[in-house]
Amino acid sequence: MTDVPETTADQLEDILAAAAAAAGPMAAATPRERAAWLVAAADALDAHADELIPLAAEESHLPAAPRLAGELKRTTFQLRLFGTVLDEGAFLGATIDHADQAWGMGPRPDLRRLLVALGPVLVFGASNFPFAFSVAGGDTASALAAGCPVVHKGHPGHPRLAARTAEILASALVSAGAPEGVFALITGVQPGVTALKDERITAGAFTGSLGAGRALFDIANARPTPIPFYGELGSINPVVVTPAAVAHRGNDIATGYVGSFTLGAGQFCTKPGLLFLPAGHGLESALVKAASGAAVQPLLNAKIADGYSSGVARLRETPGVDVLFVSEQDLGPTLIAADAATFTAAHDVLGSECFGPTSVVVSYSDAAELAALLARVEPSLTATVHGEVSEADFVQPVLDILQAKAGRVLWNGWPTGVTVSWAQQHGGPYPATTASATTSVGTAAIERFLRPVAFQDVPAEFLPPAVRDDNPWRIPQRVNGKL
Repeated sequence: MTDVPETTADQLEDILAAAAAAAGPMAAATPRERAAWLVAAADALDAHADELIPLAAEESHLPAAPRLAGELKRTTFQLRLFGTVLDEGAFLGATIDHADQAWGMGPRPDLRRLLVALGPVLVFGASNFPFAFSVAGGDTASALAAGCPVVHKGHPGHPRLAARTAEILASALVSAGAPEGVFALITGVQPGVTALKDERITAGAFTGSLGAGRALFDIANARPTPIPFYGELGSINPVVVTPAAVAHRGNDIATGYVGSFTLGAGQFCTKPGLLFLPAGHGLESALVKAASGAAVQPLLNAKIADGYSSGVARLRETPGVDVLFVSEQDLGPTLIAADAATFTAAHDVLGSECFGPTSVVVSYSDAAELAALLARVEPSLTATVHGEVSEADFVQPVLDILQAKAGRVLWNGWPTGVTVSWAQQHGGPYPATTASATTSVGTAAIERFLRPVAFQDVPAEFLPPAVRDDNPWRIPQRVNGKL
C-alpha cells in the first residue's frame, strides 16, 4: 500500500452512520467490557511493532529507536491505563441522594447523577507524534474509554502508518467484542471538515497548529448545534531562572535548556521557547557550547521545515536582538538573545512559538522587570522555574504569575516529556488550548467526552446500573454525601 486515497462522500456517510449506530451499544457496555477492548487494542499494536515502527520512521523522519519505539510503548501504556480507569469506575461520578423530607431547604426528591458518553467523537491526528497523538493516541483512547465511537481524521504527514494502525486498532476492538463502527479512519481536508459539521459528531479533539486548530474550533462552534472542541494549539512554554540558580548551577541549566529545546528537533508542543535569565548571567558561552553540540535531524515534513526557516528569519531580523548561535547545518538549532526593552517592543514576534529547534533568551534586571515581562507572555501548556528554596520572596510571585498562565508548572526540571498518569495536566489557557479546564494527557482526559445526567424519582428498575442502590458494577458511589 503506497497511496492512501481521500475518503469519498459515500464512504464518509457509511462511517458516520456506523459510528452513530455504535454509540448506543458502546454506552451500554459495562466499564469492564470496555476495559477489555482497550487492552486487546494495546496487545494488537504491540504485536505489530516490528511493522509499525519502521513505517513511522519512513514517513515521519523520526528515529526508530529510541524515539518511535518509546512512543509506541507510551501509546499502548495509555490504552491499558484507561482500562484501569474503567475497572475502578470512579470516572462515572456516581452520586445518589435519597429522598429526604427533612432536607434543610425543604423536602428533597430522590436524585441519582452520573456521567454518560457524549456520542461519536472526531479526532484529528498530529504530525509530531505519529503514535501517541495520532490514530491510537490519547484522544482516541480517552474517547473510547468514555464509551464514544471514534472517527479519526488521519494526518497527511504519515498516511500509510495511519491507515495500517487504523486497520489493526479497529480489528482488535471488534474482535474483543466492541460493536462495528467503534472506530474508523477518514482522510482528506474536506472530509474532515464535513465530518466536523455533521450533527452525528458530538465532540472534536485536535492537536496541531494555532491556525488550523482555531479554524476547526470556529467550525465546531458555528454549527446549528455547537459541540465541544478540545484543541491543543500553540505554546511558548517559558522558563524562568533565578539569580541564585544561576550562581549555583548556571552551566548545568544552560546545558539542560538546550537539550530540552532541541529534543526531537524542537518539534514538541512542550518545547521551551523562552528562557528568562538575570542580566549579567554570563551563560552565553555555555549556551553556545551546548547548542553547537546538539544533534541535527530532519524535520517532520517540508511544510514544517519551511515554517521553521521563515520563523527563524523573523526572529533574526527583529531589531535589537543578538544572534547567539546559528547552526552551520540547514534547519539546525538557533539561539536568539534580547534584553527586556527589545522583548517588550517585539513580544509579538519574540514571544510567539517557532516550531523547531530555536529559542529566545531574555534578560531581566530585577523581580519587578521580570514580572512585567512575564505579564506579556502568552498562556502556555507549561511554565518552568529553576530556583532555590532559599529565594522564597523572589520565587513565590513568579509561581503565582505562571500558574495563571499554564496548565503545568515545573520546578527545576524541563517541560519536554509528559508522563501519562492520574495527576497529569496537559492543557492551558488559550492559545495553548481551546478548553483550559480539561487535559488531553492523563486519566482525567476521559472527562472531556462525558456529560452529566441526573435521574429524579426514577423507579429502581429503570435506573442505570451505576446509580442503583445494589451497585451491580461495584463502583465507587457517593451516597447522601458520603463516599
